[in-house]
Amino acid sequence: METIASPLLWSAFGALVLAALVIDLVLMRHGGPHKVTFREALLWSIGWVALALAFGGWLWWYVSGQSGADAGQRIALEYLTGYLVEKSLAVDNIFVFLMLFSYFAVPEEQRQKVLIIGVIGAILLRAVMIFAGALLLQKFHWVLYVFGAFLLLTGAKMLWAAGKQPDLESNPLLRWLTSHVPMTRGYVGARLSVVEGGRRLYTPLFIVVVMVAITDVIFAVDSIPAIFAITEDPFIVLTSNVFAVLGLRAMFFLLAGLADRFHLLPYGLALVLMFIGTKMLIVDLVKIPIAVSLGVVAATIGATIVLSLKRPAKMPELR
Repeated sequence: METIASPLLWSAFGALVLAALVIDLVLMRHGGPHKVTFREALLWSIGWVALALAFGGWLWWYVSGQSGADAGQRIALEYLTGYLVEKSLAVDNIFVFLMLFSYFAVPEEQRQKVLIIGVIGAILLRAVMIFAGALLLQKFHWVLYVFGAFLLLTGAKMLWAAGKQPDLESNPLLRWLTSHVPMTRGYVGARLSVVEGGRRLYTPLFIVVVMVAITDVIFAVDSIPAIFAITEDPFIVLTSNVFAVLGLRAMFFLLAGLADRFHLLPYGLALVLMFIGTKMLIVDLVKIPIAVSLGVVAATIGATIVLSLKRPAKMPELR
């Protein structure tokens, strides 16, 4: 696999992510289980975005020093575009998490635990999928076309489903879990399972954690091919993915009360996936510059956010 990263660079990035996760976990435990305020979520979100941008700036400086200014600019744009795509697609995860938390009435103070487990699981899962995808692309170039067709179809399906409320009651996995897993009648603090009368019972929090993990898998299958359309360097793909995922917990609490205001965003995400899928399908015919891709993604997401705020969703009439 061709990459700009040396073993030392991989190790340094791994240490940075580990340190960030430890700080996040320590501060979360220090505060104890509590309802995250908007101000707290905003400060954390700013911190994660600042860290991601600082890493991008350092990456530009490092590559420029090693391979020249042009290479540094290209790598920095690839990283920034990949980060923006992942950050945008992560919003869709948040909408699903909101529905799960609401459906299972997860206590406010326990939502942090579920999300941090989800973040750690997402990082490990995406690392495996990214290296597998990079190996496939290295050996079989035609896989790029498969990724492109998949993203195009996924975007079209998302566009068709935008504005419709997903029905958790009809989810086959959720129905199977709730009917086959022995459960307690309610939550038991932050515990995932308890033993009662010699029998292990699982709390609703366990079901939510499982569903969050499955959601991460589904969205990783969508988002990772999207970044391979921007760059095939596994280091850039992984770093942009991980930095976007690290801020997922803070972004959830930041957007939890604003989700309804961004009702047109799913349309924008669908168009982004369709654009990236098309880009992958025509990659051997037309080379779309990274700066153009970044502009299209940013303009599409920005336009749907602005339109959402200017044209609020209609509230259902009360009868």
